[in-house]
Amino acid sequence: MAIEKVKAYFRAQGMEERVMEFEVSSATVELAAQALSCEPGRIAKTLSFRVGDRAVLIVAAGDARIDNPRFKAYFGVKAKMLGHDEAESVIGHAVGGVCPFAVNEGVEIYLDVSMKRFGTVFPACGSSNSAIEMTMEELEKHSGCRAWIDVCKDWQ
Repeated sequence: MAIEKVKAYFRAQGMEERVMEFEVSSATVELAAQALSCEPGRIAKTLSFRVGDRAVLIVAAGDARIDNPRFKAYFGVKAKMLGHDEAESVIGHAVGGVCPFAVNEGVEIYLDVSMKRFGTVFPACGSSNSAIEMTMEELEKHSGCRAWIDVCKDWQ
């Protein structure tokens, strides 16, 4: 189970106790915001894309949307999300629990600047009923991101 891989990662970092599991679903931004009693923007949603032969994750604020022209300008191709049926095998987490932690080898992770307006955000932890609260510095460190990028709209 993917959440166990994420917990094992955080256990090694001395942070496993910070992983939250809910009695209710947190599989969408709206459900996660309800479960955490926070504004939707503070949910750090992780979107999975195919860029050529690479798998790319973009972690963005919950109220942001991918801006296709900016995505294409950065990655050189049109934004094409992974299908529900392939996310788990390619990324290591199923849709609803996709997160930037304990992913399959070779998956590239990017963080969108839309999250920088918050002190902390809540990414999922590998299941459809989990999250962890992190600062931007912690998210950058533990996601192993390649870069901060600006490929989203509708959040400003």
